[in-house]
Amino acid sequence: MDLSIASILLLDGVTNGAIYALLAMATVLLFAVTRVIYIPQGEYVAFAALTVGLLQLGQVPGTVWFLLAMAALVAVLDAWAGWQGGQGVGAVLRQALRTLAWPVAVSALTIWLAPQRPP
Repeated sequence: MDLSIASILLLDGVTNGAIYALLAMATVLLFAVTRVIYIPQGEYVAFAALTVGLLQLGQVPGTVWFLLAMAALVAVLDAWAGWQGGQGVGAVLRQALRTLAWPVAVSALTIWLAPQRPP
């Protein structure tokens, strides 16, 4: 083993350790505040790791389409609630556009960035 392989292994170990440390700190913080152990938190880390892996491979992650689908669902539910509440069409459309603005912007940025294979 030469110095380049050792440095790669060291960097990989530090990265994995940082991810585990962040997950542990988040679990401890959540438990300290709520006194509930939130088990699905590991799934968020897995989704994030798979998203980063797919971005590094130059593919658009499935979480982008999930984000867009959930944003559309929330916009429809907000529009329905606004319509039931007696709001005007203009106010309902503004609220729907405000709801969709950030998810669409993040998704467009991700779709543009994915083929460029960021480091």
